[in-house]
Amino acid sequence: MPQWLCNQLQRAFQTKDLRQIRVLNDCWFFYRSGHHAQDNQARQADHRS
Repeated sequence: MPQWLCNQLQRAFQTKDLRQIRVLNDCWFFYRSGHHAQDNQARQADHRS
């Protein structure tokens, strides 16, 4: 998990900000689902060209 996401989750839990917790949770599942991997592959392909 990226450090920025970890920090924001900790802050959201400390302040009991349920909306922020849900948003960050969605971000984490989006990140874990592999969308970031596809972006990285596209960037690497661009650099090789």
